Amino acid sequence: MFLSRFRFKPLPSPLPFHKPFFLQVAKMSTTSTAQTNIRQWASKDGEFRRQVSSFRDSVSRNPNAQFAAEPNRYHLYISWACPWAHRTAIVRQLKGLDKIIGLSVVDFLMLDKGWKFSTSEETPGAIPDTVNNAQYIREVYFKANPNYDARFTVPVLWDKKLNTIVNNESSEIIRMFNEEFNDLIDNEEQKKLNYYPENLRSEIDEINEWIYDTVNNGVYKSGFATTQAAYEKNVYPLFESLDRIEKILSTNEWLVGGVLTEADIRLWTTIVRFDPVYVGHFKCNLKTIEKDYPNTLRWARQLYQIPGAASTVNMDHIKGHYYRSHVQINPTGVVPVSNGPDLSKPIIKS
Repeated sequence: MFLSRFRFKPLPSPLPFHKPFFLQVAKMSTTSTAQTNIRQWASKDGEFRRQVSSFRDSVSRNPNAQFAAEPNRYHLYISWACPWAHRTAIVRQLKGLDKIIGLSVVDFLMLDKGWKFSTSEETPGAIPDTVNNAQYIREVYFKANPNYDARFTVPVLWDKKLNTIVNNESSEIIRMFNEEFNDLIDNEEQKKLNYYPENLRSEIDEINEWIYDTVNNGVYKSGFATTQAAYEKNVYPLFESLDRIEKILSTNEWLVGGVLTEADIRLWTTIVRFDPVYVGHFKCNLKTIEKDYPNTLRWARQLYQIPGAASTVNMDHIKGHYYRSHVQINPTGVVPVSNGPDLSKPIIKS
């Protein structure tokens, strides 16, 4: 059973009474501030605004580049729960880069200090940090920049040679994975895979823009809103875009050019989470993928059934993270039992 796999963390022990009261208050105040900062998603006006990624260097196939593509030089830090990190995991898998780029996976439960590392025995699916031996992802950030003062997010692409973060922006990492490592890939079919073909780039960029704003980020802007106005401002455009996507997929196998591209991959990691998480947890409940979007469901199953894709979907981590980490939304920590539509079922095309 899903819940039986979780190891619930014990409540913190009470403050020792032998300490002076003013020290107890000071300690409580500091801890409370830290917790508030890391879990305070919305701005004062109730709107959620996503942080801009800080590390924006690039790996290059040019052997003379600062970050040259080399086997076993780079390490990827992800969460199976995070849709942004999921993008990088699936491209790494489909391109066969799992053989030359290492992987660490944080625990799904994110508490006061952010993403933490656990053993697979503590949390099945977790992979400890064998490169920097960090206990929390924040330690990786501070190793790269001791003065770092923004959020500690995943994914993170780490350079073992220069001991620094190359990039923590998922949209840029998947483009590096798409072509900069091709010379190191042995499998010719995987080497030929191109999720950002030059002749489709303008169309991909255009569809990425509105899907990111209203769908990928739209579910968060709806779910993390702390006012009714902020919520409704974002939830209706979200479903307008889902309707638009459904119409595109009613006459097209994929979103752009009749081929699988990064536009599909970027959207898919949101759709996989939509029914089991976003419908209830983020209040995105006007419609569901399973009942109201048959062409989108067909498309989601089609991508899921590509060899290697399913291995990147860990619904225990996905549901466990959202429902147990976002205590401001779900203070009981109760995790719903449904995993959403079965994506392994046969694909039925309209």
